[in-house]
Amino acid sequence: MKAVKAYFLNLFLREKLLFVAFVLAIAVWWFSNLAGRTARFAGDFRQTTKTIADQNGWLARRNEIETASKRAISQLDPARTYDSTRLQSEISTLSAGLPDPDIEPRPDQRADQFTVHSVQFSVHRADFVSLERFYLEVSKLSPYINIEECSINVDPANPAQLDSSMQISSVEIVK
Repeated sequence: MKAVKAYFLNLFLREKLLFVAFVLAIAVWWFSNLAGRTARFAGDFRQTTKTIADQNGWLARRNEIETASKRAISQLDPARTYDSTRLQSEISTLSAGLPDPDIEPRPDQRADQFTVHSVQFSVHRADFVSLERFYLEVSKLSPYINIEECSINVDPANPAQLDSSMQISSVEIVK
């Protein structure tokens, strides 16, 4: 350290000023970088704290949620639930009046007492009345079959025709 001090004291004034300016520039750059990292850390900390609080809220309601789910499951008739193949078959039957329906299976979601099966259903150039009929027929099968997501767009070539995409799911009770 004494050697650096002696070297610094032997420099000309302009060299000392340039050296101090260089050190200050590095310090300013380092502190601004530190401030950015600190801000990101604080944001991540707040987000994590919020997520933990949200998870603790769900965990605190665990008994209530389990009771409600057991009550809902007990009200379902296992014979009326749909497995993946039966879901696809039922959707295919219900979509008989629609032009060229496309049904793509999605991965199943398994839980202790039930399995949720999903399909991505899409149809192009359908009229509103046919889509409405399909929707009402699927709605009659609730809670065993449900439309999770639905997107309807007007066909640009013919505004009387619609393109629709739906994610449809069913619940199968595992015995």
